[in-house]
Amino acid sequence: MTFLKQLFLILINQAKERLGKNSAFDKLSDEELVSKIVAKNDTLLFGVLYDRYVPMVYNKCYGFARSQDEAEDLTQDVFLMLFIKLASFKGKSKFSTWLYSFTYNFCVNYVNRNKQRKMSDKSVPVEETEYRLTEEEVPDDAIFEMKANKLDKALNEISAEDKSILLLKYQDGASIKELSELLEIGESAVKMRLKRAKAKLVETYKSLG
Repeated sequence: MTFLKQLFLILINQAKERLGKNSAFDKLSDEELVSKIVAKNDTLLFGVLYDRYVPMVYNKCYGFARSQDEAEDLTQDVFLMLFIKLASFKGKSKFSTWLYSFTYNFCVNYVNRNKQRKMSDKSVPVEETEYRLTEEEVPDDAIFEMKANKLDKALNEISAEDKSILLLKYQDGASIKELSELLEIGESAVKMRLKRAKAKLVETYKSLG
């Protein structure tokens, strides 16, 4: 753990101790809390935001990590970067949606870092009217019927982008509209990306024997 991360965790723990369990700040909305944090770079109030969202962030990081320790480290990295970038939240969406997207992008870039490339949208833009359910498309039932252990191995074999969108859709229950907002691409592009990710997962799953 880096010195900066250690210092950050110390500040967060001190903030939680000072505020206690029944802080009046707990009643603030996410947006109100963020506004107050940004105004003064307030680590004390950031501790409230941290407690509020650490379970969600950890859960998402765990989907990308190879172990619990790695997921915990990744979670702390997300919150450290969040504190630095919090002012970029402009309130155009719910804070929880913005944080979900922030975490998703951070994790995908983390996975891809060794490949020296950043996350990119590889889907082919198509008009909404061009998207049709074809016989070649993998039905959702094929995903749900996969054996857990083998499915987990298959998910780790496919690309980070494919794994991410499948987890968002089938584990977290995100709708097409929500995925469109999170990934900042059109709904038709989301459908196309899901179609290709499912096909790749099934192909990889079958190859495992």
